[in-house]
Amino acid sequence: MTRPDPRQTAALSAALSRAVDLSALKARADTAAKAPTGAAPAPTSAFATDVTEATFQTEVVERSMDVPVLVALHASWSAQSQQLLTLLDRLVAEYNGAWRLCKVDVETSPRVAQLFGAQSVPMVVAIAAGQPVEAFAEVPPEERLRQWIGGLLDALRDRMPGIRAAEEAAPAGAAAPEPEPEDERFIAAETAFEQGDYTAAAAAYQSILDAEPGNEEAKAALAQVEFLARTEATDPSVIVRADMSPDDVDAQVAAADLELAGQQVEVAFTRLINTVRRTAGDDRDKARTHLVSLFDLFAADDPRVAKARRDLASALY
Repeated sequence: MTRPDPRQTAALSAALSRAVDLSALKARADTAAKAPTGAAPAPTSAFATDVTEATFQTEVVERSMDVPVLVALHASWSAQSQQLLTLLDRLVAEYNGAWRLCKVDVETSPRVAQLFGAQSVPMVVAIAAGQPVEAFAEVPPEERLRQWIGGLLDALRDRMPGIRAAEEAAPAGAAAPEPEPEDERFIAAETAFEQGDYTAAAAAYQSILDAEPGNEEAKAALAQVEFLARTEATDPSVIVRADMSPDDVDAQVAAADLELAGQQVEVAFTRLINTVRRTAGDDRDKARTHLVSLFDLFAADDPRVAKARRDLASALY
């Protein structure tokens, strides 16, 4: 997990307030509503739902006239996205409808991501009265996220009666519990990450795994740190070099990393699977091992990973 830079958050919020026109989605949603469709996405809880481009107007814009709506842009391959969604799902239930959570998968609803100029996931945008008012990227610690939500509600409570009505209707004793103390080991790793010291961050996460081999949070964070360190140090021209030199395994591996960072998941997987098919010995093992390591960046049940595993098995045998 990483702590959002307040300056980055402020800049992102300001940019959104000037640049985002939600009416564009309304026009497309109106068109989609006239065509036969399947069942609408089911709510993931009483106050959270999965949203598509077709349901954005109803679930986000119209609901935001009553209470703030947090739009969480995520992707199934992003471990940080899953961390943040889990936290937001728990928090939205505690607030009894004082705000709503709408989750948007950027892979199935790419126009929503484009609308907000999302360069990475996860990203959260707060919508009030049909307009974006605040935003942040990355995964803040729970205490920081609670403070951010609390500040948002305080700023909007007098203008949005639905907030106070939800708070007053909350069952007695339903106050949010005190957050658990943060793990000092993770704080050290997050601090190193914020400072751009990927080596120290990776070492900190690895030390957690050495003590707790089953710690899934540390495992996912380590995979993300190692991946980010590699991609930031890679020359983008390596993709051209890899295309021109199919037998250059190092170039294939680096190119796959950059393609994955650019959300070209299937392209990256296919590149490495094809490399496995046409190589042998150490080169083949290098491509295979790297591909398997990329699977750790995704949810275990991601269908693209399942397909890639099948294709890899076919290439090997």
